[in-house]
Amino acid sequence: MDKLYLKTQIAMRQSEFPTDLIKRSNPLPVNVGKIVTIPGVRRCGKSSRMEAVVNDLLASGVGRERILWVGFDDERLVRMTSDELDMIIEAYREMYPDMDMASVYMFFDEIQLIENWEYFVMRLYKHTSKNIYISGSNATMLSTELKSALRGWPLEEETLPLSFREFCHFRGVSTDGVLEGDLAKLRNAFAAYNNEGGFPEVVLTENPLHRAKILQTYFDTMLLKDLVEHYNLSNIEVLRYFLKRIMSNLTKPTSILAIHGDIKSRGLKVSKDNLYEWAAYACDIFMFLRVPSFSRSLQKIESSRPKYYCIDNGLRDAVLLPQSNDDGKKLENTVFLELYRRRTPVDRIFYYQGKGECDFVVQRGVEIGCLIQVTWEMSDEETRRREIAGLIEASEVTGCQNLLIITNDSSEESITEGGQMIHVVPAWRWLLGK
Repeated sequence: MDKLYLKTQIAMRQSEFPTDLIKRSNPLPVNVGKIVTIPGVRRCGKSSRMEAVVNDLLASGVGRERILWVGFDDERLVRMTSDELDMIIEAYREMYPDMDMASVYMFFDEIQLIENWEYFVMRLYKHTSKNIYISGSNATMLSTELKSALRGWPLEEETLPLSFREFCHFRGVSTDGVLEGDLAKLRNAFAAYNNEGGFPEVVLTENPLHRAKILQTYFDTMLLKDLVEHYNLSNIEVLRYFLKRIMSNLTKPTSILAIHGDIKSRGLKVSKDNLYEWAAYACDIFMFLRVPSFSRSLQKIESSRPKYYCIDNGLRDAVLLPQSNDDGKKLENTVFLELYRRRTPVDRIFYYQGKGECDFVVQRGVEIGCLIQVTWEMSDEETRRREIAGLIEASEVTGCQNLLIITNDSSEESITEGGQMIHVVPAWRWLLGK
C-alpha cells in the first residue's frame, strides 16, 4: 500500500466535510469512551450516521484535521492486509506530527472487508484514541474473541433502512398533522413506504424505474460481494435462486429441506448443509432476519422452522417483481421491521403456531409483553374470525392479555372476544407510535 495514496484519501475526505445530508431520528453517541460499532445492511445509511457525527463535531468547533475517515470499499484500500492497517496511522501522523492523537476522531467505514481488522482497532482503542467509529455490513463483524478482549467496550448501534417516520421526513410529509388533508398524506405516504421500502437513496429517487434499478444493484452487490466473495461461495445461480425462494416464502415458516428438494428436482446440485449455511450467511449480511416459533422449550425453539423476513420490501419487489397478492405479506414485513427496530436488548420476537397462528409474540425479559396479528383488512368474516381466534389461542398459551391487530387502514378501535379486549390500529398510526 502506498502511504502517499493514504494521505491523499485522508485529506480528500477531510475536505468534503461538512456533508449535506438528512439526519436520522437517532444520532450516534459522541465522547462515550467506547468503540461505536454501526452494523447494518448495505446502503441503509450507516455512513450517513457517521457523517452526521462529523458535521456536529465541526459545528461545535472541532477542526477538520482531527477527523480521520477511511472508507474500505475503496478499490485500492480493500486489498489491504491487516499488517498494512498501521500505515493509516503512520500516514496521519506524518500529515499532523504535532497532533494529540487522543483528540482525533476516527471513522472506519466498511472495515469488515479487511481480514483481522479487529486487532488493529483494539490496539488503537487501548493506546491511541477512545473516539473510534466502525461500520460494517455483517452482523458478525465483531468476533467472539474481540468481544471477550474488549470486555464490553464496543457500543453497538445497529442501523436499518428508514423507519416510516424517517421516510415521511425524507419525503417532506408532516407526521404531526391532525387535519383530514394531513391524514390523507400520511396514508398515501404509508402506501408508498410499504411498497418502496426505506433505503435512503431509493426514497430520495423520484423515478420508479430508477428506484428499481438501484435496488437490483443492491441485491447483486449483496449476492456477489457480501456472500460469494466474502464467504468464498460458488454455485452462484443456485444461490440466487435459493435467496429468491426465501423471499417468495415471506411470512410463512420456511423449510430448507423442502427448498433443497425443489432444487434437486430441477437437476441442480447442492447439499442441504450448504443451504443451511447460505441462510445463516444471508442473515449475517442483514438480507433476512430470522424469527423462530414460540415455545417454552428451548430445544423446540431451536428445532422449529423459522420465518425469514426481508430487510426491505422494495428490495424484495425489485428481485421478485410485485405480486398481486403481496400487500398483506409486505404489511407483515413492515410491522416486523418496526418491532425489530424498537426491540431492547432483552426483547425476543417469535411467531406462534398451534391450532391457529399468531404473527408475533414479543417477549420482554421473561414476560410476554404483546401479541400481534397483522392483516390487510378485516371486512371478510372468515379472515376476521381466523385472526381473532389465533390471538385468543396465543393469549391462552402465553398468558399475555396485551392483544393487538394491525391492519392497512381499519376504522375499528377495539374488539371484545371471550372477555378479552383486542385493540385494532391502522399500520401508519402504529408505526408513528400514535
